[in-house]
Amino acid sequence: MDNFPGVSPASTSLTENHPVVPELVSNDFDSRMMLRCVELARLALGYTSPNPLVGAVVVQNGEIVGEGFHPRAGEPHAEVFALRAAGERAHSSTVYVSLEPCNHYGRTPPCSEGLINAGVSKVVVGMVDPNPLVAGGGIARLRAAGIEVVVGVEEAACRRLNEGFIHRILYQRPLGILKYAMTLDGKIATTAGHSAWVTNQDARTEVYQLRAACDAVIVGGNTVRKDNPFLTSHQVAAHNPLRVVMSRSLNLPEQAWLWDTQEAPTLVVTEVGSSQAFQKMLRSEGVEVVEFSSLTPEIVMGYLYERGFCSVLWECGGILAASAIAQGAVQKIMAFIAPKIIGGDHAPTPVGDLGLTSMTEALPLERVSWRIVGNDCLVEGYLPSKVK
Repeated sequence: MDNFPGVSPASTSLTENHPVVPELVSNDFDSRMMLRCVELARLALGYTSPNPLVGAVVVQNGEIVGEGFHPRAGEPHAEVFALRAAGERAHSSTVYVSLEPCNHYGRTPPCSEGLINAGVSKVVVGMVDPNPLVAGGGIARLRAAGIEVVVGVEEAACRRLNEGFIHRILYQRPLGILKYAMTLDGKIATTAGHSAWVTNQDARTEVYQLRAACDAVIVGGNTVRKDNPFLTSHQVAAHNPLRVVMSRSLNLPEQAWLWDTQEAPTLVVTEVGSSQAFQKMLRSEGVEVVEFSSLTPEIVMGYLYERGFCSVLWECGGILAASAIAQGAVQKIMAFIAPKIIGGDHAPTPVGDLGLTSMTEALPLERVSWRIVGNDCLVEGYLPSKVK
């Protein structure tokens, strides 16, 4: 399951080295057990990158005898914890796991060998691992050892759980998620710049949970100057993402909540030659500062990939959002729409100028879903994939 950088998209075929013939014979019990695996995996939200989120359940005679999840990179995988919990009852059991067991030595031994040594009789897999180091090899190893393997139970839920990991493996970039809240007439603030609060408390709670699931959250200098945000998960014991501020000139306030790094870390990315005095002040507060010769969303996402991130949340204003979309730094849109009308010819909107002049050029979202959050509506969808 460990992720290794430098894998080219051309080598990510799941059947290139290890042909996998899906053997999907699932039932309601299998589905319930796999959804339990997903539930367990989510206990580690925000902590496992660059590894995926994985949960495992051991069942003996229809009874759960062991459970586990992967807590963070470098620690044992979900199957190891589940088998430990099951003890001797793992023998002749059925093991459910949300992602294909690994078959290679990374920072931990192969889980496929652990399952074989435990004497399990059947393994039910949610989805094949897209990592070319696994890519069906774990399933093939289990079958070669005489273990029955079923693949693809609740696959859609398992893929949603790890969409950031999957995107990272396939494209060598974190998944970029643009989140914004707007009124019914498409405004994110008044003409005076006031934006607290567009949405209701239920929607804000959902955003806090989203932050907890992401590795980083990005804003631009305008957001820091106008909103002075915290950008934390606001949840006790929950993961806080790395808070990233993009600013070419470092024309930023000396006092800001983001400079308080006791609760959550902050990274300021800027261009070479920006205010050295301000950089010194930031570093004295524990803020990390990184300079680039050119500061763009594409470059920042490449840097965050190298740091091992899977999912990055963009909570920026319209100008930076448009740049992130245009440069392919955003793949997913999460738009909270409040049933309010604010008006204003010059009130800011979620996405700035993309250079599109006709409606036929509009970017259509794919795999769109809608749901009500309190009194607000959340629209989720994915931007059209670009051939790289």
